[in-house]
Amino acid sequence: MAELRNPKEVTIQCQDDSERTYIISKLPAIAGQKLVTQLPMTSLPKIGDYGKFEELGVELLGYVEAILPDGRKQRLSTRDLIDNHVPDWEALTRIQKEMAIYNVSFFQNGKLSVSFESIAQKVITWLAPMLTDLLQPSLANVSPLSAN
Repeated sequence: MAELRNPKEVTIQCQDDSERTYIISKLPAIAGQKLVTQLPMTSLPKIGDYGKFEELGVELLGYVEAILPDGRKQRLSTRDLIDNHVPDWEALTRIQKEMAIYNVSFFQNGKLSVSFESIAQKVITWLAPMLTDLLQPSLANVSPLSAN
């Protein structure tokens, strides 16, 4: 397994208020493109595919190392290693967030870039009419409210 690129140490808070230290890294170009473009869509409720989201999440954490109590490092390259070294789902989500911030420039400094905001506006403009059209047939099946 290749060495981590530009490793960076981060401290993650767990559900029980304890903290754990991990080393995150920059993603290689091809893996980065795949993960950054596919992970967000697979996580959307009712649209995404949780199995694919989980698969991509495991792949993403393959670029993260846990720092063990004795100082050794363990690459989180499998589902079992993740479950053994990440104590809860909130910590897992925080690690994924740190990876997103570190690897995607429009997440850095806590802001979305102007270009990403522009894309988001276009998506909203595109989705609104589609959702309105879908709403009409579903309302036809709703019984009118009682006057009582």
